[in-house]
Amino acid sequence: MQLIDKTTKYLGYFTALVLVVLVLLVVYDATIRYFFSSGSIALQELEWHLFDVIILFGIAYTLKHSSHVRVDVFYTSFSEKTKRVINIISSLFFIIPFSILIIYISIDFVLLSYEQNEVSSNPGGLEYRFLVKSLLPLSFVFLILQAISHLSLDWKSKS
Repeated sequence: MQLIDKTTKYLGYFTALVLVVLVLLVVYDATIRYFFSSGSIALQELEWHLFDVIILFGIAYTLKHSSHVRVDVFYTSFSEKTKRVINIISSLFFIIPFSILIIYISIDFVLLSYEQNEVSSNPGGLEYRFLVKSLLPLSFVFLILQAISHLSLDWKSKS
C-alpha cells in the first residue's frame, strides 16, 4: 500500500506542476490577446487539456488526503469507528464500482478517438485528441488504487 500512496503523492506533485504551467500559459495567452490582439486556438485548447489533467489526476490525490466531497457536517461528529465503517462502505460500494464503470465505458471512447485519429474541430486546434481522452480511464485506475489503499488502512484500523 505504500507504493500506491507514494505513486499518488508524486501524481499530486505532477498535478501541482501542471497547475503552475497552466497559470503561466493563461497569463501568457491573456497578455498576448489583450495587449497584442493576437492569440492561438491551440494554446487555448492546451489550457483546457491541462485543466483536464489537473482535475482527473487530482481525484486520487484528494482521496489520499481525505479532502474529497462528503457531508462533513455529519461526518465530523461521528466516532472514529463509524468513520472507518463509512469509509469502507463508500470505497466498496461507491468509489470502486463507479470507477470500474467509468473505466469500462471510457476505454471504447478512447479507442474510437484513436482509430479515427480525432483532432480538434477548430482550425489551428490540437491534434491527437485521444491522448487527453486516455486520461479518463487512467485517472480512475489511480482512484481505484488509492481507494484500495484507504480501504486497507481502514480495515486494519477496524481490527
